[in-house]
Amino acid sequence: MATSSRFTVRRRSLAAAGAAAALALTLAACNSSSDSSSMPGMDHGSSSSASSSPSASQAMGDMPGMDHMASGNGLSDTKDGYRLTSKDATLPSGKQTAYRFTVSGPDGKAVTGFALDQTKRMHFYALRSDLTGFQHIPPTMAADGTWIAELASLTAGSWRLFASFTPDGGPGKDKDFVLSRTVTVPGTATKTPLPAPATSTQVDGYTVTVKGEPMVGMAHPLTVSIAKDGKPVTDLQPYLGTYAHLTAFHEGDAAFAHLHPTTKVTGDQGGPDLAFHAELPIFGNWRLFLQFRTGGTLHTAALTLHVG
Repeated sequence: MATSSRFTVRRRSLAAAGAAAALALTLAACNSSSDSSSMPGMDHGSSSSASSSPSASQAMGDMPGMDHMASGNGLSDTKDGYRLTSKDATLPSGKQTAYRFTVSGPDGKAVTGFALDQTKRMHFYALRSDLTGFQHIPPTMAADGTWIAELASLTAGSWRLFASFTPDGGPGKDKDFVLSRTVTVPGTATKTPLPAPATSTQVDGYTVTVKGEPMVGMAHPLTVSIAKDGKPVTDLQPYLGTYAHLTAFHEGDAAFAHLHPTTKVTGDQGGPDLAFHAELPIFGNWRLFLQFRTGGTLHTAALTLHVG
């Protein structure tokens, strides 16, 4: 009986120790659950997750490409004291119109000094909320810092207008900015469904194929190949300091991403394969717009790319 009693006491002691350990683990889990940022994937649904805690921001900053994306997704008219302003809240439909805007600095004064980016001091884009009607326009600046973008005919609906620039002085010197404002074009708007994701598309007799699988939050290479009549195209002409210009916009909110070319211009003709540095910060479908020039004609190809 003595041996049996000792065995029973030892078994009860082990059971008690196990219960205590289990309780400690449960309490630790409960404490950690109050901070969803500690659980992988839990912050994807929050627009403020990246800035919810210093540790989260620092961790994201350590990921390849995240420091560049910190400049924003272009969905605000203000960033780090720089502001995009315009008196135009509505624009007419069905005809060419001039959109006037100004970029002011942290001191409140109009910025007039901009660094060259792909041969231009300002890149300006117009896009309807359903990601149709893409326009990439080189605006002109007056001496007082007022920019004028000559927009082609707009259809009814809500449009977002983007200004992409790099100050060459002041606190924002050498930093990339993308700011935007929305305008309304009066009339009955008809939404165009976004085409399904695809790896290739056709425009003006050319076939454009995109290879690569971008991952959210990481820099990833993309290769664009251009062919015509089944043959590789090798007569691409330089356009904005490269052989092709690639821009992406996110479905639902029109978040902006500029995919930087890494293929160097080595002559008056290039192709068929072009390399790009892709940094797409949000899950979902992105509408890509590729612009390239042949025979003096500018072509714009569009396709939908899914980022998972």
